[in-house]
Amino acid sequence: MAFTTSDAPAAPGLKITTPALPPPSPPSSPPSPLLMDFLTADEIAKTKEESRAASNKGRNDQREKAGETDDSKKTHKTKKQTKNKKQMNKGQDCGADEVRITPVAAIWPPPYYFEDNLRRVRPYHWTYNTYCKERWRGKTLMEVFVSEFRDRPAEYYRMTMEKGDIFVNGKSVGPDHVIQNGDLVSHTMHRHEPPVTAEPIGIIHEDNDMIVINKPSGVPVHPAGRYKFNSVLEIMMAERGPLFRPYPCNRLDRLTSGIMFVAKSVQAADKLGNQIKARTVRKEYVARVVGEFPEGDVVCDQPILSISPKLGLNRVRANGKSARTAFKRLAYYPPTAAAAAADDVHDSSGSEKEKDSGDKGHNDNGNSDEDVKGRPWATKRGYSIVRCLPVTGRTHQIRVHLQYLGHPIQNDPIYANQRVWGVDLGHHDADGTLTSDEDVITRLSRMGKEEAAEAVVYYDDMIERYEKQCAEKMTGETCSVCDTPLYSDPGMHELSLWLHSLRYEDADGAWAYESELPRWALPPEGMAGPTRVGGMEELVQAVKGMEDVEAQAVEGVQQEEEVQAAQ
Repeated sequence: MAFTTSDAPAAPGLKITTPALPPPSPPSSPPSPLLMDFLTADEIAKTKEESRAASNKGRNDQREKAGETDDSKKTHKTKKQTKNKKQMNKGQDCGADEVRITPVAAIWPPPYYFEDNLRRVRPYHWTYNTYCKERWRGKTLMEVFVSEFRDRPAEYYRMTMEKGDIFVNGKSVGPDHVIQNGDLVSHTMHRHEPPVTAEPIGIIHEDNDMIVINKPSGVPVHPAGRYKFNSVLEIMMAERGPLFRPYPCNRLDRLTSGIMFVAKSVQAADKLGNQIKARTVRKEYVARVVGEFPEGDVVCDQPILSISPKLGLNRVRANGKSARTAFKRLAYYPPTAAAAAADDVHDSSGSEKEKDSGDKGHNDNGNSDEDVKGRPWATKRGYSIVRCLPVTGRTHQIRVHLQYLGHPIQNDPIYANQRVWGVDLGHHDADGTLTSDEDVITRLSRMGKEEAAEAVVYYDDMIERYEKQCAEKMTGETCSVCDTPLYSDPGMHELSLWLHSLRYEDADGAWAYESELPRWALPPEGMAGPTRVGGMEELVQAVKGMEDVEAQAVEGVQQEEEVQAAQ
């Protein structure tokens, strides 16, 4: 078995021995059996023992050359054992002869396979390496794992630590070990990645510097949380070979689909990134929202505040950051048409297992009963397809503005959920009189995990808990390697958000890229409706018109102040 260490550098003073790694198999040839073998507990233990034996042998050889007597060796060993025992009693690491290595299996090509219209990853062992964060200092190893890494129960971590499979600075430590500044924490675990859609990553344009892709819904951009190989960047590397290095220029949420830019070099990524920051790039989204969205140009310029930075939760607030989004209705489909379209989406995206199962009830609109309990009105007023032009780029801006206008995205698990926001869903609730921030945070926490360290992590945690509630747990089935509970596959309607990045264009007209409308935005069978979207000019003019009105209002106030000053 060959191993390689992870990308994280070794902690200061830590010497990690890495056995040689054979060259990867070419992408076109069958994977090397050596590379496709995954770590087992016995292999990890064997590697630790071999490393320690080699280290001890090297020191003994050096002592013999230096003419050390047997008595001096015994004295030296006794002193060192006494020192190590004192250090362990103080919660410190053992000496150099106790250094362990934390190997990572070399996996190429990634262990993908396809089944039931899903891209799956065979379970594999992986070593996580992370340096001590400031908030971890002075806490025990058990406290850190229980509060920060919530995908496994506390009992699993305690058992793993007692078995010696969690390391600090390359040394096996127990659950009561205290984390200090600069410590490198390593944990080798058996990973089960959730499946994602088997829909391929579409290529809209490619040249020597840039790839413009059509990202499928439900696939995260970067490896994060429970996802590694089932991410856009890893899938692209698997398709193009291990030497390909993608550099994403814009980020879409995991559930959002549509146009993304992936540069082939740092320079190309920086160039487009600077254009986006300078707001010389226009972007348009399309959303499917609840109810009959008003006709004409609608511009929402309500400020957005992060009411909980730790949870990444946002809402309209007068003291928030300025935000502006232009909207224009593309089509409205009344309730009868909405039911037919939703049924079509469910029938075409669910697996055969879901179709045959009668355990999960669905209403006439194709939404699960669990979904409708939180949003019972979501499919009773029909739905609209709406074009969205965000002028600013606040987190969840389009979703928050649509919620404020009373037309949240129809399948939004956060901003269209009455269990979180109450009956009015935050409609025109800029001052929080209908639903307080504290109530929203508490309710949302109940849906997901109680709290997490970072906004993106919390959002994914909440979605994962929501998906697990929708998907039935396989009765009595657990992984034979790590005892992780196994879940049935969630349907595609539970792995997507009806928000699509439709178009990007240069403000000066140098370039423009557009994707096709997603299936959920097309007219239902037997109904007339648009299948394409026109240019952005209408939306741009709507924003410009509001800016002109604001400029005139400011000018009028200034003139009035000048007149009063003259008097």
